[in-house]
Amino acid sequence: MPNLDSPSAPLLEATAPLRRRLGLVQATALNMIDMVGIGPFVTLPLVMGFMGPNFLLAWVVGAALSLVDGLIWSELGAAYPEAGGSYRFLKLAYGEQSWGRLMSFLYVWQTLVQAPLVVASGAIGFAQYFGYLVPLTEWWQPKMVSGVVVLLLIALLYRRIEDVGRLGVLLCVGVLGLMGWLIFGGLTHATHSVQWLPTGGIGALPGVLMSVAMGQATVKTIYSYLGYYNVCHLGGEVKEPHKLIPRSIFLSILGIMALYLLLNWSVGSVIPWAEARHSEFIVSTFVERLYGAVAAKAATALVLWVAFASLFAVLLGYSRIPYAAAADGEFLPIFAKTHPTKQFPHVSLLLLGGMGFVFSLLFKLGEVISAILAMRILVQFVGQAVGLVLLRRRRGTQGLPFRMPLYPLPVVVAVAVWLWVFWSITEGIELHLSGRTVFLPFQLAAVLMMGLGTVVFLLWSRRLGRWPFRK
Repeated sequence: MPNLDSPSAPLLEATAPLRRRLGLVQATALNMIDMVGIGPFVTLPLVMGFMGPNFLLAWVVGAALSLVDGLIWSELGAAYPEAGGSYRFLKLAYGEQSWGRLMSFLYVWQTLVQAPLVVASGAIGFAQYFGYLVPLTEWWQPKMVSGVVVLLLIALLYRRIEDVGRLGVLLCVGVLGLMGWLIFGGLTHATHSVQWLPTGGIGALPGVLMSVAMGQATVKTIYSYLGYYNVCHLGGEVKEPHKLIPRSIFLSILGIMALYLLLNWSVGSVIPWAEARHSEFIVSTFVERLYGAVAAKAATALVLWVAFASLFAVLLGYSRIPYAAAADGEFLPIFAKTHPTKQFPHVSLLLLGGMGFVFSLLFKLGEVISAILAMRILVQFVGQAVGLVLLRRRRGTQGLPFRMPLYPLPVVVAVAVWLWVFWSITEGIELHLSGRTVFLPFQLAAVLMMGLGTVVFLLWSRRLGRWPFRK
């Protein structure tokens, strides 16, 4: 039996190179269905509750942050198109034999928890909307629905990447169809005006943009935009990645930004924000008001299609991260195994999907959105932005397939806004200890998770005699 902890055994016989089979349409479709999941349909009323009549501005701010951050992802993804995305970027930026090992390990460490949580959150949201079609009155019924969704995802992804790409395009058709129907309904049945600027005009913008409410609302909107970088996780399976990755990222962001703004305008023009913010099934309520109960059920079915399509892309992208780390010799080598005939990282897929199944049975949707974002910001988004600066200083810019304009301004803006979003998270976990209730903010939970990961990394590195214990 091979020693799975030995640094000399990272690539097993079952490991095979990934195939570059994804084109621009397929990559962009996978990005977009990752972005448009259950998120906008769940967060739309929440954003209205935070921002009142200025809710559209929060979606503009979320799109702006995505575009700025997309410049960072585009430069890194085009220059280093390999499976794993942030794992590779962080390792290269901070030093492959030094701090980069720690940063990339922390990213994979968090992925083993946050990726299943993302899958579980989407599955739980799926079950919530499913309750509009079939009342789920018993406590176990929503859990059964969410669990079945995760198992079906694993079954569909257990196939070749070219088949996955074609299935992704098919699922994307459902995404665009639903969004188009909802937008058309608002355009043809508008009864209320919607504000694009706050009361007081442009002069009032700075106060609204810097408000506490905007910070809380942006936490929700940026969650709905996340996924524009999914193509970077699939960098080892993309054709002409130096061209395709930046194009896919910006096509995804701009397309989804237009859809989100039109969707929110459509809903707000039919249902006043003061009423919409209390709706648990805002899409169903919206369509029922326009076309009746039968159409509302059809729209709800399409929401479920979209939610499932998004989870399909999410689990696909995340399953490549532990694979990339293991194939690189920086994680348990068993994760580097690919399927002997279909050539995809099946061990990684099964583990993340299995944990997502368990989490979908244990947790409620609630504040999971904020928890996921808090977990990601420091290592992935802020760490990656700083890492790009380090890479430029060490390797220069000559030969970069894509160079962001106005450097380093986008990096500075991205770091500042990400930290602002991190600080704006107000939710947390209530722990019951010795008869007392202790509130643990998600920001602190994220830091503690990083600390625990650092301890595990040091113990593992010491066992293998690697940095920082190399003799």
